[in-house]
Amino acid sequence: MSLWDLKVYHGSISKQTCEQLLSKKGKDGTFLIRDSETIQGTLCLCVYKQKVVYTYRILQSHSGYYTLQASAGVQDILFKTMGELIKTYKRSGQGLSTQLRYGVKRKGQPQHRHVQDEDETPNYEDVEASAVYVAVLPSVPHHPASMIGM
Repeated sequence: MSLWDLKVYHGSISKQTCEQLLSKKGKDGTFLIRDSETIQGTLCLCVYKQKVVYTYRILQSHSGYYTLQASAGVQDILFKTMGELIKTYKRSGQGLSTQLRYGVKRKGQPQHRHVQDEDETPNYEDVEASAVYVAVLPSVPHHPASMIGM
């Protein structure tokens, strides 16, 4: 399954559109995935909780694994697919503001993002944290089978 097959992936929608979609549902744990507006090629996991939208950067390693940008000192958890990442963060105690509960499904195809040239390839493994994004906190001890590549 590719990213384009995920109904919760909305492509290059704006932060404002994302917040409107999540607020419309109005339930804690409502989420969607969109393209980052600030770092081309990076994705954002956006989660609604108590009238606030928390945005987490989803980074992809050079080997193709996905991870959420974590706080300094927190071990990255790598996921082979975006589906595995979502499944893990649907469980409570994984370091997000709240567990993922209600995916906001897009209507139609995701909005396309700009295709970058090969010589524009950014290094996602050294992305700095910023005030716009929330870092994943340490998780509560959980089943070790969900830690791939550790």
